[in-house]
Amino acid sequence: MKNETLPTKSLQKLNTFGIEALANQYVKVEDEQILLDLFAEKYFEKDFFVLGGGSNVLFTKDYDGLIVHIANKGKQHFIEGNHVFVTAEAGEVWNDLVWYCIEHDFPGLENMALIPGTVGASPIQNIGAYGQELMHIFYSCRAFDTQSGEFVTFSNPDCQFSYRDSIFKREHKGRFIICSVTYKLELFGKINTSYGAIETELEKRGIFNPSIKDVAEVVSYIRVEKLPDPSTIGNAGSFFKNPIVNKLQFENLKKQFPDIVHYTINNLEEKLAAGWLIEQCGWKGKTVGQVAVWKNQALVLTNLGKATGNEIFEVSSTIVDDVYTHFGVHLEREVNIL
Repeated sequence: MKNETLPTKSLQKLNTFGIEALANQYVKVEDEQILLDLFAEKYFEKDFFVLGGGSNVLFTKDYDGLIVHIANKGKQHFIEGNHVFVTAEAGEVWNDLVWYCIEHDFPGLENMALIPGTVGASPIQNIGAYGQELMHIFYSCRAFDTQSGEFVTFSNPDCQFSYRDSIFKREHKGRFIICSVTYKLELFGKINTSYGAIETELEKRGIFNPSIKDVAEVVSYIRVEKLPDPSTIGNAGSFFKNPIVNKLQFENLKKQFPDIVHYTINNLEEKLAAGWLIEQCGWKGKTVGQVAVWKNQALVLTNLGKATGNEIFEVSSTIVDDVYTHFGVHLEREVNIL
């Protein structure tokens, strides 16, 4: 691609909100060599944004720089003792990887079935759902350093994982492009059904000794029941993180709001259910113009068809203000705002 002029590109079909935005320059990366070419042509010295499945981004305007669309594919694994190491290219759809593991009878990803997005985003976000977090199965990732032009390997400790967070969202934000990820799974790992909704649905189905396939099917069912399908209703899944507060603040909130939904993290911190906080402020199912808060899950903002990114952002800002006014708790957006 030496001296090649990169095209402009409509991003409407490349983000799950379905927001119309134009990229000034666009490149689809199906081979790592393209990253080396981009570095040689000094594209990374200008503004760029790495796009995967487009399920964690809200475009509020046209993007004046380069959109680097990661689309490399491939999956492989090898077994060593009681563990299996599964490697997937960054452009692989996350749910496809989950079912690859299920089909090979590799436990560890089933609770994260149907999470939208691609493999490359998984360590950046430290994705998780229904009692499982990526940090517990992540082994390493191969990434391209846009500052040095070299490929680097990050181990689990290197990534400094915490709740929905990693070094790639902090010190290294925007610097490294994830190319592939390796997960370390226990071949005979224990199936986790401790999340209440999973147990309830398994009981309804008369399943008392579930397989990883059973768990994945139940998790997928629950997600479909709670969350809108991005192919028909524009959304980015959970728009806000569940806030973490210290024990003193939690105890004070508990006195005022005895029914507050929460999850204990450790002796010092408590995680609050952002959806519950938003719902208590009257937002669940509410519509503002072309923007709606999902009727079954207040964490989800939806585009009814013609909303702009700015309109969605403004609704999210009002929700953040309302929750702070009612509870003194600040909600943080999980979605990248551009």
